[in-house]
Amino acid sequence: MQRAPEPSGEQLARAWFEHSPLIRALGMRLASITSDEATVALPYREELATAGDIVHGGAIMSLLDTAAALAAWSAHDPGKGVRWGTVSVSVSFLASAQGRDLEATARVTRRGRSICFCRVEVSDSERTPVAEALVSYRLG
Repeated sequence: MQRAPEPSGEQLARAWFEHSPLIRALGMRLASITSDEATVALPYREELATAGDIVHGGAIMSLLDTAAALAAWSAHDPGKGVRWGTVSVSVSFLASAQGRDLEATARVTRRGRSICFCRVEVSDSERTPVAEALVSYRLG
């Protein structure tokens, strides 16, 4: 009997995204995932606001961290290990996200032996840049 093939990094990323309680609670949607890139949407809801209709920075951080994790996993070979986690995040908030849906696009800029480096851009539904970040992500 032939064994089923091992899941790919992208398949593992999709499964994690679909089953994460935090991702579900925040209402994120996977817009796209390709090799070394992922885009995640965060529809605006009142529960995401910090004051008035301004989206809380923690919700934006969760969005960009999630997009980076997906981009990092998208082309990872699980045969090299499946331990993972965010090592560091450096984020700049560029504008308030006021009552609008958000979208984060993460791109891998370099893959090392165990650390993957990603650049993430977050914009609102009017294409206004809201945040940009550099994320270091451990895989292996």
